[in-house]
Amino acid sequence: MIISVASGKGGTGKTTVAVNLALALGNAQYLDCDVEEPNGHLFLKPVITERKTATLLIPEIDESKCTYCGTCGDVCAYSAIAVLKPRNGGKGGIMSFPHLCHGCGACAYFCPNGAITEIDKPIGIIEHGASGDINFVHGKLNVGEIMVPPIISQVKEHIKPDVPVIIDAPPGTSCPVIEAIKGSDYCIMVTEPTPFGLNDLQLAVKVIRQMGIPFGVVMNKEGIGDDKTDEFCRNEGISMLMKIPFSHDIAVSYSKGEPIISSLPEYKHAFLSLYDEIRSVLA
Repeated sequence: MIISVASGKGGTGKTTVAVNLALALGNAQYLDCDVEEPNGHLFLKPVITERKTATLLIPEIDESKCTYCGTCGDVCAYSAIAVLKPRNGGKGGIMSFPHLCHGCGACAYFCPNGAITEIDKPIGIIEHGASGDINFVHGKLNVGEIMVPPIISQVKEHIKPDVPVIIDAPPGTSCPVIEAIKGSDYCIMVTEPTPFGLNDLQLAVKVIRQMGIPFGVVMNKEGIGDDKTDEFCRNEGISMLMKIPFSHDIAVSYSKGEPIISSLPEYKHAFLSLYDEIRSVLA
């Protein structure tokens, strides 16, 4: 079973839920797909045994073969190639913008003269290891890079379908989130009872419903806001899977980099019950 843990905004407690769920289950896999700022390793403290460069295929242009016909620029949906066609007997020109390239390969495929080949551009690293009986994988995007979905896709290539898989998704509702949660059997939406939390939960619910993935909500920091998030979930028929209180003890545990179930063992049963409820929904 693949369970993704997502949220409409950052800071709601995605990693808290993902890490503690994985630890409660044991013999599970944890994939940190929040590749711009992964932090699951701060709590799981894995022993890294493998590192691999994450790459993106980008075009390399041989201008000796290029006729500046403009086909590559026409088929590029992201304006990563600009072609200046020859005029008045002069020579044309071509420019590529690697930071805009999504690595789709259309330019090389459709080039009528074979002037474009694809080369690997390093965009980050994938690290693989273990934390006890937890199989651990995360990605780290290089500083200055903006193509997040390709490295998330490469993290997900390590999925082990024979054990429960917990995916810690990026915050928000943009392309990286879609890439992280697609293919999941279930998605846990983590929120908090604040106006910002509710607003971003509403946006995230629209996205997950569009994707057709079953989902439910975990309320973190219960007690700091109002009951409008509860009301929204009731009105929308959304399951409230679990509530985690706004607690001094939990905050202290978090600040020390300790999972909740390590410092407060009574929460292990709550996370196991969360998993059992998800299994019952999918049965």
